[in-house]
Amino acid sequence: MASLSDFVDFSQPSLQWAALSIAFNPIFWNIVARAEYRSHFLTRIFGNAYYGCYFLAVTIFSLGILRDHVYQVALEDQPYYAPVHQPVLGGLLFAFGSVLVLSSMYALGVTGTYLGDYFGILMDAPVTGFPFNVTGSPMYWGSTLNFLGVALYKGKVAGVFLTAEVFILYWFALQWEE
Repeated sequence: MASLSDFVDFSQPSLQWAALSIAFNPIFWNIVARAEYRSHFLTRIFGNAYYGCYFLAVTIFSLGILRDHVYQVALEDQPYYAPVHQPVLGGLLFAFGSVLVLSSMYALGVTGTYLGDYFGILMDAPVTGFPFNVTGSPMYWGSTLNFLGVALYKGKVAGVFLTAEVFILYWFALQWEE
């Protein structure tokens, strides 16, 4: 009988780095955003709230690119498992996840996407159109679908486990943010 270790190589450092990177990002941005809200340290460093928010946006975006790269490397180092290899479903999930993420970024703009409210930068009204009429957190759930889509596209059980980590961390981040 097959065991989980036949489908996930837990000894791979790249898997450990991917799990660490996935955990780090939402913890980092929530800690920094709350510190900004309490002390306005980025606003003071950069001279105004917008520049501080733009700096945080570039930082979060860059960390996301790094996390995605580390995830891709980790999957390359993992065993392939044919029943998990679902390229059509994976592609559809990735496409839908990308639509959720990109359309929410478009609807919110840079400061709405990257925690501008912690800087005192507020939108005139809540965004209620697409994709926020599909889910209240389209960036989190779209990103989760992207991770799952890549895992299924590549046929990697480790990717499904890392997607579960993404889901759990984003769920906790939402609880913390509200």
